[in-house]
Amino acid sequence: DPNVERILSLKPDLVIVYSTQTELKQRLDRAGIPYYSYEHRELADITTTIRAVGARIGSGPRGDTLALDIERDIAAIRASVSTLARPKTLLVFERDPASLRDIYATGGYGFIHDMLEAAGGSNVFADITQQAVQASTELILARQPEVIIELRYGDTIRTSALPRQMQAWNVLASLPAVKNRRVHALVGDEFVTPGSRVVDAIRRLARTIHPELR
Repeated sequence: DPNVERILSLKPDLVIVYSTQTELKQRLDRAGIPYYSYEHRELADITTTIRAVGARIGSGPRGDTLALDIERDIAAIRASVSTLARPKTLLVFERDPASLRDIYATGGYGFIHDMLEAAGGSNVFADITQQAVQASTELILARQPEVIIELRYGDTIRTSALPRQMQAWNVLASLPAVKNRRVHALVGDEFVTPGSRVVDAIRRLARTIHPELR
């Protein structure tokens, strides 16, 4: 929710905006201020944006180098898990912290799904081609995940309460992930903020899914 008047008062040479910020783009058009509009749907969009922004701000070679480093590091992670079994993984990015209500997990489309696949997991909702799936406990029981990973970020980061909150999964005792104690919480904004830290996020996912990589 940007302060448009403040942006206009700065008289910027370039404004970087997300594609859905329609009103902001209209105001910038009327003011004659150039902008670059981007959108991150898939993992590859991250390095595409880095290269494009680098070119727009006169730092094309630096953008290319950073993007290439990210792509090489992701390729190395993919290679490191390529011969390992791909456990069925449920990746949750939102739920009621006190219960298993209002669970939202990654579907089979989007950069978070791509990160999970690069890390060597098999998304239990890969067949649902949308970024988010509202998952009931009945649906989760039907999918039988072998690994459950919860992402905690932003205002949801309260590490002292995590152990108690994660115990909510114990009510689904028949799940392979619960029976085998493979329910994990990963803390950090890098999992949901598509940018240069994506390599760190994928690496942490890979080490959680495949503890033998540690």
